Order: sequence, then C-alpha cells, then structure tokens
Amino acid sequence: MDISIYFQPTDLSWFSFNENRPRLGDVIKHHTSGEGFPDLAGCDLAIIGVPEERGAVDNAGCGQGADAIRKYLFRLFPGDYDAAIADLGNIARGDTIHDTYYALTAAVSTLLDNKIIPVILGGSQDLTFANYRAYENNGQIINIAAIDAKFDLGNTHQELHAQSYLSKIILHQPNYLFNYTNIGYQSYFVDQEAIQLMENLYFDVFRLGDVRGDLKAVEPLMRNADMLTFDVSSVRQPDAPGNMNASPNGFYGEEACQLAWYAGLSEKLTSAGFYEYNPLLDVNGQTAHLVAQMIWYFIEGVYHRRNEFPKEADENFYKYRVQLDDFTDDLLFFKSKNSDRWWMQVMNPENIQLKYERHYIVPCTFDDYKKATSDELPDRWWQAYKKLM
Repeated sequence: MDISIYFQPTDLSWFSFNENRPRLGDVIKHHTSGEGFPDLAGCDLAIIGVPEERGAVDNAGCGQGADAIRKYLFRLFPGDYDAAIADLGNIARGDTIHDTYYALTAAVSTLLDNKIIPVILGGSQDLTFANYRAYENNGQIINIAAIDAKFDLGNTHQELHAQSYLSKIILHQPNYLFNYTNIGYQSYFVDQEAIQLMENLYFDVFRLGDVRGDLKAVEPLMRNADMLTFDVSSVRQPDAPGNMNASPNGFYGEEACQLAWYAGLSEKLTSAGFYEYNPLLDVNGQTAHLVAQMIWYFIEGVYHRRNEFPKEADENFYKYRVQLDDFTDDLLFFKSKNSDRWWMQVMNPENIQLKYERHYIVPCTFDDYKKATSDELPDRWWQAYKKLM
C-alpha cells in the first residue's frame, strides 16, 4: 500500500543541518516538500505525527504537539548506533476523526508488515485505538502496555475519545487483545468498579507508588508488550506542565525516560505512541524537551535489543525446573546466558498453543523464580494461566 497519500511534509526551515557534528535531525530521512516522501527500505523506525485532537478531553491544543516535539528531538545527538529512521511527516487531518483513524491504522499496518517500528507523536490518546486496529488488520493477538494515571475506560455508551479508548478496544469484535497492563495508575483517579473490572479481565495494573518503589520490576512488563501508549499526563506537573490534565503527582522526568528505554529494549514491542502533549500550556518548551528525550531513550533501547526469546532447545538459555507441592507438572524457567533476563513457561492446552505461541512464555524476574523455589506460585504465572485457560 502507498501510505504516502496520507501524509503532509514537515517544514524544517528552523533546523540547521550539520555534517560535521550530526544530530538526529541530520541522520533521519525526512518527508519534505523538496525531497518528497522518504524511501523506507532498510528503515528500523518511522516517526508519524498526528495533529488530531477532536477526541481530546479537556486538552484542546494537543493536536499541535508533534512539530513542537520534533524541534527538540532533532537537535539531540544520536547514540552509538547507525540510525535508520524516517520521519514520514504528519498525517493529514481527515474530514472526520474516523478518517484520521483510518489513515493512521493503514500507515501503522503497512509499517508493521515491513518490520518498521512506528513512533506516533500525538495528538490525543484515543489514537491508541487506531494503532490497535493495525494489529487487527494483521490478525495478530497482542499485549498493550499503558503508562497512564487512569485506565481510560469511560462509559460504554460514550463515543470514542481519549478517556474511553480502552473500553472500545475491549468491546471491539473481533478482539485481538490478549492482555492490557497499566503502569502507574493513581488511585484517586480510578474508581473501585474499574479496578474490579481489571481484576475480572485478568489484566495487570500497578499503582504509581508500587512502580516507583521498584522501577526495575517494570522491565518484564514492557518485555511482554507489543504496543506502548504513553500519556504525558502520567508525568508529574512540575516536570511536564504541557498538559491540561497533569497533576502534582506522577512519574519524574528521568523515570519516564527509563520507562521509554525499557519499552525500546523489548524485542516484542513493535509500536509506540506518545500522546496528550499540549504546546499551548508548555513552559519554555519543557514538556516538549522531555518527550523528545523519552523518544531518544526509546530509540536507544531499540538499537540495544538482544533479539532473544527462549525455546526448549535453545542453548543460549539456562533451563530450571521447579516442582510445587500442588502441581503435577514442573514450572519451567529460562535464564538468558547473555543478558541474565528471565522468562517462565505457563501451562496451557496443546490445542491453543499455536494461537498463543507468543503469550505462554512470559517475561519474569529472578524474584519470580525464587518464589517458585519457596513453593509459592508467582502472581505473574497465575495471571497468564487464567487468561490462557
């Protein structure tokens, strides 16, 4: 599919190219009126701006965020890697919001087919639904990781918007969502009924305080995700004032960057979106600069992937079998000989193994293994088991 028809070129008149000390903006392939749409052959990542805010909730102006983020992102120096990145420009705003959704879904679907990771610069977070639909087009069952202070469930009778997109994904048929993980929700923004719904669906939700207490424990959660949606309002207002829904509490800027880096490191993750940045509310570009650094860390993570995933006969992994008193079958754990990362295999019926082949070997931690050796079933194993059964 020719996706160039959906995009408008970017204006780079503000950027000063430098061949001697190249910055990200120097090494990225750009869609400009002079150069045309970039050749995507050999690209690893593609930046997509989406100036769409008709689905925003109390955050008018977030549709102008993509170009403001670019002005800081392109001035950062690349890391120690050979960047193969294209900036496709901004998706043309459709006559209706559903036209914009359609264009984004088509663009992301094509990029996924070509093993190119889309990096979406929103725009409002309802664009997550359009990103999800691209996986539906490809027939892929996925896990979503959301960095968000809320669950964005809304009410089932509401139109799709930035704070109801998740319920639309859950109810959409055919459904290709295997698991949803919320990282950093704040209890006073979430009602008890919503928390109960998450438990009933066997989704994984983690309070802000618990996550900040052990940020390294987030890495396996990211390693299990196919798709990332990052709401800028999850970052505390003093660090990211450019959002109408920002609050005094949230992640610190450096924590947001570390979360983005974990996402980039995940070999399984194939798309990421950063939403709800509002330049009309920003202070001296502070939030745009932070989002740019988050994306920088995401890119850094992508170029430091190890491309490892355990299999029974893989000699690059140590395999540990643990017998629990209440189980007839052993729990099987894998530890990478290269990275020391851990996975565990979850029991499931043979007739569904092909359908869920990417989901019954679950990233975990050394602590999960230690729990098993103490005859305690890891929560992560049990959550995955309930979904598979």
